[in-house]
Amino acid sequence: MTLLKLEGIGKCYRQGDVGVQALADIDLEVAEGEFAALVGPSGSGKTTLLNIIGGLDTPSDGRVWLNDTEMTGLPEARLAEFRLFELGFVFQAYNLVPVLSALENVELVMVLQGRHATGRRERAEHYLQLVGLEDLMNRRPAALSGGQQQRVAVARALAAGPRLVLADEPTANLDSENATALLDIMHRLSHEEKTTFLFSTHDVRVMERAERIIKLRDGRIVSDEHVDPDHPTGR
Repeated sequence: MTLLKLEGIGKCYRQGDVGVQALADIDLEVAEGEFAALVGPSGSGKTTLLNIIGGLDTPSDGRVWLNDTEMTGLPEARLAEFRLFELGFVFQAYNLVPVLSALENVELVMVLQGRHATGRRERAEHYLQLVGLEDLMNRRPAALSGGQQQRVAVARALAAGPRLVLADEPTANLDSENATALLDIMHRLSHEEKTTFLFSTHDVRVMERAERIIKLRDGRIVSDEHVDPDHPTGR
């Protein structure tokens, strides 16, 4: 089942009197439950495309559908509500609230969703346990390592119950051990929770675990292949 569909996506930025084409003619479909990566060199358009998919930026051309809803046609207030319930985000910089504990950070999105206090607390605890932080729930971000903070971010994204999780360079600030552990957790949860993951990355560690590699160059998709993570030939 197709979860995400992009049709004719283009993005042009203005730099003074000059137009810079960041994306051009992007057509893409992502099925429910995929564990996929957008890859390419810096400036290839990965993050721009991820931001458009997440409704954080608007395309100059084309349309985006998620779960049969055309996001590009939604007014801003409706788009914000749609993002809140349908999308999860994992950023390179973690984006945790420093004055809140790990548990409170995971709960925060569910507070905005209007979930009942008891249910959201139980759900937050559940996802923190799944990412291996059951003993650190009451610590604030400053008392957690970078890898632990990124696990909190993953728990926060999943606890909200999104159909699609967008992860922008989630391993960039992590050492190999923490990156590998985080990716193993996300890969396992993608299958257990049936959540779709789409990464923006140039990290080979992410590519080695991805089940689909979508390569961008100069704002265009130049290849798109499904791969077996256990036999990653040709990457």
